[in-house]
Amino acid sequence: MRVQEVADPGHPLLGDYTDLTDVALRSAREPAEGLYIAESAKVIRRALAAGHRPRSVLLEPKWLPDLQPELEPLDVDVLVAAPALVEQVTGYRVHRGALAAMHRPVLADPAVLLADARTVVVLEDIVDHTNVGAVFRSVAGLGADAVLVTPRCADPLYRRSVRVSMGTVFQVPWTRVGDWDETREVLHGAGFELAALALADDAVGLREYARARPERVAILLGAEGDGLSRRAVRAADAVVTIPMAHGVDSLNVAAAGAVALYALSTDGNEPPPARLA
Repeated sequence: MRVQEVADPGHPLLGDYTDLTDVALRSAREPAEGLYIAESAKVIRRALAAGHRPRSVLLEPKWLPDLQPELEPLDVDVLVAAPALVEQVTGYRVHRGALAAMHRPVLADPAVLLADARTVVVLEDIVDHTNVGAVFRSVAGLGADAVLVTPRCADPLYRRSVRVSMGTVFQVPWTRVGDWDETREVLHGAGFELAALALADDAVGLREYARARPERVAILLGAEGDGLSRRAVRAADAVVTIPMAHGVDSLNVAAAGAVALYALSTDGNEPPPARLA
């Protein structure tokens, strides 16, 4: 690693870290530039452990000794700056004191991810980065195998998604998919039944569905508010619902996903150990 103490907010290597609070700007810029931002020492370590390569690292001075063992062997610029300068550049107080601009990995072919999978989650147009990160954490913790993400779904590698996932987004295999006709064909070709988590008159309760779950199942989760689109529900082989009490119609999408994954992974027994690294 090459350590540089930085005092100028206009330093060229700080460009990756500017305006991190501008969601629209960063959501467009980061994929286009082939980067994402990892925040906190724990998340940076998980990214490195997953084989992701840092483009640069920005640290407050106290965090350098903590991350030095992992960074020292790498060909990377490590920028050390005072907290006030980091806040000026990023637009917010970086409480965890450590950021890394990471190279984005190449997304896998969906068929490759599905080859050895048994339970996967499909995220349709979920726009809240917090919900996306929470779903990934549930997928990792409850032993599912992969996540498929539709074109308009929020970026799993956006800083907030990564942080909420506690870095598990680096452990969970995921990729983007195309329209529903294509996605249904890919899933069916791999032997998956599509279970849409939605409200419908003919929906089956989650417990009943879990008791006779298919060998391979893809859980479809829809956008906040409107839920799954009609096209997604039509593409599904079954519509599954979580019975609600006290007039509540549904759970938050991340909570619903966690409940469904637990039910489908246990059928009333303890969950199997997660197979993710």
